[in-house]
Amino acid sequence: MQIRNGFMPATLPGETQPSRSALPLRGERMFLKLRDHHTMKEQCVISVNVGLARTTIINGRSVMTGIGKRAVQGAVAVRPLGLEGDEQADLSVHGGLSKAVYAYPSEHFAFWQTVRAQAKVSAWGETLAPGAVGENLTLSGLLESQAYVGDLLRFPDCDLAISEPRFPCFKFNAAMGFNQATKLMGQSGWCGFYLAVRKPGRIHAGETYEVLPGPREVSISELFRARMSRG
Repeated sequence: MQIRNGFMPATLPGETQPSRSALPLRGERMFLKLRDHHTMKEQCVISVNVGLARTTIINGRSVMTGIGKRAVQGAVAVRPLGLEGDEQADLSVHGGLSKAVYAYPSEHFAFWQTVRAQAKVSAWGETLAPGAVGENLTLSGLLESQAYVGDLLRFPDCDLAISEPRFPCFKFNAAMGFNQATKLMGQSGWCGFYLAVRKPGRIHAGETYEVLPGPREVSISELFRARMSRG
């Protein structure tokens, strides 16, 4: 399998497009195949994304959500409680000092692009826009297995510390457009991670960053799987 520009072809060689009923099993196979084919890139900010909380209808009821983020151009202020122009709807699970910023690896976008096409909620080959997972920072070069609680991400004008994984809820299903999305995030462990602001400043797309190791006692992947296994 060859990955071009960070995205995987819609079908693997010798495979046909699956039916929607086959999604959970095929989704699991897909992440197993992709897991060993990530091409790690330079550690940089692919996109900075913000969005305001809004009311939407999910499963027949009105809910507030801030998961819909959009890429912004230029420098964005990084404050102790998050990025300028960004909001969270449910502060019990998102936001606050320890979860001020949510980062997601761009390397996983190929997976979500493919399973959405399998679920027939997007066209084959249709790219997934930055911010679609609900992330503030679309990053390259740092996967959950390489990110440890307490590690510091040093950007040119701000410092952000890795704090904990993101645990998906029903709103993630709505954002992806199909009901198995939360389950697939749990199976794959491709959850992204929250960041606490250690040094406020500004950040913009195209910047590189360096990882300054912390205690390295538990990775984001390990913590996510341990909590998911407890249900």
